[in-house]
Amino acid sequence: MEKIEFQSEDGITEFYVEEQTTIAGTTYLLVSDSEEDEANAYILKDISGEESQDACYEMVEDEDELLAVSRVFEQMLEDVDLEM
Repeated sequence: MEKIEFQSEDGITEFYVEEQTTIAGTTYLLVSDSEEDEANAYILKDISGEESQDACYEMVEDEDELLAVSRVFEQMLEDVDLEM
């Protein structure tokens, strides 16, 4: 499983990339904070511009968007149950 680091105002945060998908031209990552079975999962949205060399992600907080994207990830990962 790929491990990535994110720079935030609070410092560096490490996540494990569980899955990636693109919906309507927007890339989303399903990440977790641990490799354990009971890890916290987050959905991140790529908000970087097309010409940007660095990816810029933010956590999806809009409830409708979060629900729609989580359904896609649940279908992709049949053995995973995402709880909100």
